[in-house]
Amino acid sequence: MSSPTSLEDKVVLVTGGSRGIGAAIVRRFASLGSRVVIAYRSDHAAADALSAELSGNGHECLAVQADVADPDDITRLAATAADRFGRIDVLVNCAAIGPYRPLGKMDAPFVRSILDTNVMGTVLMTEAVLPHLTAPGGRIVNFASALAYRPIPASSVYSASKAAVVTLTHAFAKELGPRGITVNAVAPGVIETDMTTKILAERGDQILAMTPLARIGQPDDIASIVTFLASPEAGWITGRTIVADGGVT
Repeated sequence: MSSPTSLEDKVVLVTGGSRGIGAAIVRRFASLGSRVVIAYRSDHAAADALSAELSGNGHECLAVQADVADPDDITRLAATAADRFGRIDVLVNCAAIGPYRPLGKMDAPFVRSILDTNVMGTVLMTEAVLPHLTAPGGRIVNFASALAYRPIPASSVYSASKAAVVTLTHAFAKELGPRGITVNAVAPGVIETDMTTKILAERGDQILAMTPLARIGQPDDIASIVTFLASPEAGWITGRTIVADGGVT
């Protein structure tokens, strides 16, 4: 049995939790004794495998299919998590999409798809969780991106969506502070996951050369920041976005 930690028995809802950074966050919370809801959009196999892995190791978790671009899915997800565990202590808004297109190649469906998931999804997921969120003591951790601060060609809409998350984080922190709920964000640079295989194959050497810490970021680098922000130890930090890109920005 693991020794008690400040996150033991906390109920944590992680969107985009079946793969990559989200899965690393789920594993980290579970290892600290938290009860975790793994929300995923489409990768049923990955979500089931992660849930089975954690359950087999004695951790309490629940996988729920939900698309954060769909308001009805969001409402159902929050209600399912609260029904199962009685409350929500931590919300991690990790789900996002990030297709790139240059100017001259964009259309309305492309723009809407990014904004619906990355911006509206963050807003409505927060709205849906609020009635179930522990207060005082609740934690919300959003996902921005280092590209919010240093966009690259063809990333314009994605970068703008993540800049919106930075602003939402600051504004929500001011609204929820009086209730004792903190709201912070993490803005990762390039992290080595199955979703960055192509960019690392194309630009890995260039990214490495411009990174002061001289390595590519790993999902656990981000997961440890998220669990810190969710912990009582971070109780005096709110409205902040932590850029985690090895010193590039």
